[in-house]
Amino acid sequence: MSVSPTGPPVPYRSSPPPPLSPPSPSHRRGLASLLVTALVATLLAIVPGTVAHAAPVLLSQGKNVTASSQENAGTPATAAVDGDPGTRWASAFSDPQWIRVDLGASANVSQVVLRWEAAYARAYRIEFSANGTDWSTAYSTTTGTGGTETLNVSGSARHVRVYGTARATGYGYSLWEFQVYGTTGDTGGGPIQGGGDLGPNVHVFDPSTPNIQGRLDEIFRQQESAQFGTGRHALLFKPGTYHNINAQIGFYTSIAGLGLTPGATVFNGDVTVDAGWFNGNATQNFWRSAENLTLNPVNGTNRWAVSQASSFRRMHVRGGLNLAPTGYGWASGGYIADSRIDGTVSPYSQQQWYTRDSSIGGWLNGVWNMTFSGVEGAPAQSFPDPPYTTLDTTPVSREKPFLYLDGNDYKVFVPAKRTNARGTSWGGGAPQGESLPLSRFYVVKPGATAATINAALDQGLHLLFTPGIYHVDRPIEVKRANTVVLGLGLATIIPDNGVTAMRVADVDGVRLAGFLIDAGPVNSPVLLEVGPQGASADHAANPTTLQDVYIRIGGAGPGKATTSVAVHSHDVVIDHTWVWRADHGDGVGWETNRADYGVRVYGDDVLATGLFVEHFNKYDVEWYGENGRTIFFQNEKAYDAPNQAAIQNGDTRGYAAYRVDDSVDRHEGWAMGSYCYYNVDPTIRQDHGFKAPVKPGVRFHHLLVVSLGGNGQYNHVINNTGSPTSGTSTIPSVVVSYP
Repeated sequence: MSVSPTGPPVPYRSSPPPPLSPPSPSHRRGLASLLVTALVATLLAIVPGTVAHAAPVLLSQGKNVTASSQENAGTPATAAVDGDPGTRWASAFSDPQWIRVDLGASANVSQVVLRWEAAYARAYRIEFSANGTDWSTAYSTTTGTGGTETLNVSGSARHVRVYGTARATGYGYSLWEFQVYGTTGDTGGGPIQGGGDLGPNVHVFDPSTPNIQGRLDEIFRQQESAQFGTGRHALLFKPGTYHNINAQIGFYTSIAGLGLTPGATVFNGDVTVDAGWFNGNATQNFWRSAENLTLNPVNGTNRWAVSQASSFRRMHVRGGLNLAPTGYGWASGGYIADSRIDGTVSPYSQQQWYTRDSSIGGWLNGVWNMTFSGVEGAPAQSFPDPPYTTLDTTPVSREKPFLYLDGNDYKVFVPAKRTNARGTSWGGGAPQGESLPLSRFYVVKPGATAATINAALDQGLHLLFTPGIYHVDRPIEVKRANTVVLGLGLATIIPDNGVTAMRVADVDGVRLAGFLIDAGPVNSPVLLEVGPQGASADHAANPTTLQDVYIRIGGAGPGKATTSVAVHSHDVVIDHTWVWRADHGDGVGWETNRADYGVRVYGDDVLATGLFVEHFNKYDVEWYGENGRTIFFQNEKAYDAPNQAAIQNGDTRGYAAYRVDDSVDRHEGWAMGSYCYYNVDPTIRQDHGFKAPVKPGVRFHHLLVVSLGGNGQYNHVINNTGSPTSGTSTIPSVVVSYP
């Protein structure tokens, strides 16, 4: 979204397989039951063998390393894997001694290089282990020569150890460098281990960390304008109090406290998003997040000027929150959940916003669509003037899983489900839910393959994606109930060769959170599939949730997908998503990044809280399941339609932004807006923004359509109801209640 509420818009832009078939009536819950078809085949846990032509790479540098001892503070074990030939590890002056490196994942090890200082080993072994406890010997000698020893070895290991049994001098063992070479992924090297380090793009701070502000500023310089860049970063702060902090948050950057509640990590300072990089226009401030911190803003008000795909969760601001950029330039909506703002939230130029299950001291104004559910202190309902939609509670909610520290141990907290929720989940003390140790997660790092990821899932591990970009040549298959798939730093999954990026089985309680799926250049029929077609199980007691899961087609390069998200399971909660066919960036064009459908819902009792879906060639949202509910919907139709004929839908002019199928008997929506900006052909007309069957059980509240500066027009709001948009006034046409 990129339009001034008072002036002309400034856009932020820039044969496929058949769509999934709509469900037959027999798919409905309560009708004839269906047998769910089993998966055709189960992926191998680990694909054996090494690819013959794969070149070995240095695996050990910068990885976690430990040793039996060290000579002094200047000779730590880390010096042997830092890539610096001038630093070294040295042991105590006794036998035996060892140094071991954790490669982070199982690998095919083909070579070990030892660069000895003058104090070397006469007798030693190279040992491999899958778990760090049970060791096997890959190489041994009693005639070590010192200097540089290049040892060709063979085997699979996650942990590699040099075990010295006889010193060549009266000193200890001393290594300039301990280097392990091989290939990762699909190793066939035994069980995949959970836990491990969080990779190079997770930056962990404590109050004693030197030059925190300098490190934050450097990451921001890299990410401030890197809208389609490859950098990914997570900034994690251990519990404590931090002074004089201004954490400016750029693209693909997440900042979070590592306490169990926001009060554990306190900034006497700010977490800031502004729009200086884009001349004061915040309509492209996407893909970032802030979570689990308490802020004491320096001037009493924290600035968070964002648009889509930018979440503000589990935050406590001891002051006000300004949602507009410096100079009050344009901004295009965002999302707050499970947060407490002691002062006033001031959206100013924000055109739309959704706040859920929070507490606020006040709300300043509204432009087009300001929505609240379960928010203490929210303004009274008054749509359309002011445009406030206020629901006392949220029907079903369950907060996003998050990483935290329990003492020195990383864990992931999985919050409990709440019904008719109001206010934060943590206001009464410790939140309700379950803690999972990091050892139960496969910590996914760049280079991991889909086969290895699926093998970890098959072993019963959850997934923690560290910040990075992941190409998958087959779907990630989430088949086990209650599996958590959590991304840090906007971890990005790209499907290769037209595969589906991720599939979820028809099971209870899967948690998908905090990652981006970026379509590849070969068309994928579906990018994210929740439940197989024909899914029939009841998950009301323990629904699957999608939270801060974003989809992108084009922008970072050519991408195509027929359907972005298909939800077949019942009772799914979609809590804040941005599903976006790119209108600017690289690989953008009516057919270049073709994507016909955004979100298609086939399951019953699906709830969407914060549904942002934009620019699809046909329907942005289609709903086939019964008892569907949406609280807050924000949409733009595709800017780049070349002419009226390109979007002709039989006898209907244009595809509705949100369509409920004629077979549906019960559906309800609140606070839903669709905007058009047909800049290629401003004469295009949309018959309506919304289409739904006229039935007593199908109800909508607070609908609006807007023509942005007169570039295209809507004839009606929903079906044949609602006044047309006209001229260049950029004033919404509204329907307060339908039917």
